[in-house]
Amino acid sequence: MSSPFSFILGPASGQIRRWVLSAFPRDPDGGIDYDHPLGDAGLFGPQSVTWKIHGDFPGMLSGGLCALMLQTLHPQALAGVWDHSNFRDDLVGRLRRTTAFVGGTTYAATGDAQALIDRVLRIHAQVKGVTENNVPYAADDPDLLTWVHITEMSSFLSGYRRYCRDDLPPGAADAYFDETRRVAEALGARNVPRSEREVRDYFEAMVPRLAYTERSRIVLDVLSNITLPVPMAGLSRELFLGAGAALLPTWAADMLERTPRQRRGARVAAATLSGMAPLFRRALRDGVASRSCHRVGVSPEKLSHW
Repeated sequence: MSSPFSFILGPASGQIRRWVLSAFPRDPDGGIDYDHPLGDAGLFGPQSVTWKIHGDFPGMLSGGLCALMLQTLHPQALAGVWDHSNFRDDLVGRLRRTTAFVGGTTYAATGDAQALIDRVLRIHAQVKGVTENNVPYAADDPDLLTWVHITEMSSFLSGYRRYCRDDLPPGAADAYFDETRRVAEALGARNVPRSEREVRDYFEAMVPRLAYTERSRIVLDVLSNITLPVPMAGLSRELFLGAGAALLPTWAADMLERTPRQRRGARVAAATLSGMAPLFRRALRDGVASRSCHRVGVSPEKLSHW
C-alpha cells in the first residue's frame, strides 16, 4: 500500500534538520551548557540505558505525543492541564518544555540537571485545585507524579522499540525504568515502578481510576489540530500524531475510542516514520546526546551499541 506520507521521504537530511530545530530549538530557555564541565556525567552517564533511549528523536517525539494522549485519561492530571496551562494556544510550547526537561535531566551536567528539577518543584507547588467532580488535585501529589512519569517513560521506551530497534538486550527495559525513576523520586513521586513487569502491573491497577471525559476529548481535539512551526505542518502533524497513537496500549486505544480508521492511519504513520527514522538520525548527529558524550570523553557511537 502506498503511504500518503511517502513524499516526505524525499527531503535531504539538511531540510529535516531545519524542520526539527525550528519546531524544537536547542535549549529554548537557555542556561544549559551541554559541553561543560568536562567529565561531569550528570545523573545517568553514557553507560546508562537512558542515554541510549533518550537520544533517538523519532522515538522520543512519538513517545511524548503518546504520553500526552495517555495523560488525558487521568482526571486529576487532566484538571491540572485544564486549569493551569494555556494548552489551547501553546500546546507546542508545552511539548518544548517537556522536551527540554527530559533532555536536560538526562544529558546535562549534574548542577544543571538539579536546577531543572528544583525549578519544576517550585512550579508544582503552585499547581492545585479540584477536578470537575470536586476531587482535590496537586501537581506535587506523589501518586500523580508517578502517573505522569510512567506514562512518559513507558511511551519513550515503546517509541524506541518501534522506531529504532526492538531487540533490546535482556534486562535493558528493566534497567531503563530503574534508572529513570530517580528523576521522578527527586520530584516527589513514590512507589515508582522499577521494572517492565511492575509497569504492566501499575497500568493494570490504574485502569479503573481512569476515564475518557468531555475534557479529554477537547484536549485531544486541540492536539489533533496542533500547528507545528515547520513546512507542511498539517501532514507532519498527522505523521507524528499517528506514530504516537500507534504506541498506545490496546486498553488505552479502546478507552480513547480510537476508530478503525484512526487505527489504520496510525499503522500507516508508524510504518512511514520507521522508514524516515534513519534520516532524522543523520540530520541530528550533533544533538545534546552527542555533545554530552564529548563532555565525558566517549564517542557518540557508544549510544548506538548495546
